Amino acid sequence: MIKNCFKNIGPGPLISAAFIGPGSVTVCTLAGVGFGFSLLWAMVLSIVATVVLQEMSARLGIITQKGLSEIIISEIKHPIFKFLAILLILSAIVLGNAAYEAGNITGGVLGLEAIIGNPTLKIGEFSINILSVIIGSIAFVLLYLGNYKVLEKALLVLVTLMSLSFLLTAIITKPDFFKILQGAFVPNFPNESLLTVIALIGTTVVPYNLFLHASLIKEKWNKTSDLYFARKDTIVAVVLGGLVSMSIMIAASSNPSDSIKNASDLAQGLEPLFGSFSNYFLAIGLFAAGITSAITAPLAAAFVASGCLGWSSNMRTTRFRVVWIIILGLGVLFSSLGVKPITIIKFAQVANGILLPVIAGFLIWIMNKDSVLGIYKNTLKQNIFGFLILGISILLSLATLNKVFILNLF
Repeated sequence: MIKNCFKNIGPGPLISAAFIGPGSVTVCTLAGVGFGFSLLWAMVLSIVATVVLQEMSARLGIITQKGLSEIIISEIKHPIFKFLAILLILSAIVLGNAAYEAGNITGGVLGLEAIIGNPTLKIGEFSINILSVIIGSIAFVLLYLGNYKVLEKALLVLVTLMSLSFLLTAIITKPDFFKILQGAFVPNFPNESLLTVIALIGTTVVPYNLFLHASLIKEKWNKTSDLYFARKDTIVAVVLGGLVSMSIMIAASSNPSDSIKNASDLAQGLEPLFGSFSNYFLAIGLFAAGITSAITAPLAAAFVASGCLGWSSNMRTTRFRVVWIIILGLGVLFSSLGVKPITIIKFAQVANGILLPVIAGFLIWIMNKDSVLGIYKNTLKQNIFGFLILGISILLSLATLNKVFILNLF
């Protein structure tokens, strides 16, 4: 029974691992600290939106046995539009993931530092964080093996560890269950909460996961009869990931303090109230969140680059490896030296802000093409949900761009 259950686990946990990174943990922490349970509904909305879009991406991958970027390039016929699509996708996913990779590794480092301290190595005027190098090395080994089954099992262990850590932390704080339900299903906009709502949705419904899912799903399944398992895998993994994010918000709401800026601060803040266990649980969860995202971000970038440039998507090819090695290497370098590539991150935010509604729109369009999916194209219900999410993604995109431009102005 248990063996069959694990046998039918696909890339779903990797998708959860990808959207629950240090950035998501920080946003959820600040949402809980600042607004308590009031914004849990935003996570419920994010979960529904993510399930709908990721199911489409998974179905596309199984039926076509191609990655999303490959299909985009093949279906856009006009050379100018094709060039613009390639440029936007490469900018948002490849360059964006390179910029965010340092944050992923740093998040894992913060988790370890809360338990074992901060070992550094001084070389001349530079101070190198050894933990960044260790996390980068672990990610390198798992990616270099180029074996999907090994990667799947390693990330499944890390995601389970992360999930248990954050769920147990939330349980330790003994929250009011009725208030949790109220916050989850009654939309509420407290003062100055709009940007936080946008951030919660934006860190869950992420463009690069749509590319990653379509590419990874064909490593696991290749028959139409596998659609049942793919859908089940997607729903369970995304819902579990959403519950983990909600657990972070619930834990954070028990310690409203202006001094808390991330999960590492929260771990230290919870220790006097709930004992050292809460500190360890959160620290382990943050470490797992960091290292899983440090693996999936370079992997997604390599799949996207391969699809856009017409390369083989085999994980063991030289070109594939070069892409993720560059992204992982930049992440380790920036993280170990404490460098924050702010300009690149802002550019990536703009590119991702534009990309989400574009990809969501393209995905809905392609999911309705008989020539691509035949009888497996979208149903009316799937289209209704899809267009509602497309509308939300457009609003999210406009708000993200507005936020970035305002920050640049001031």
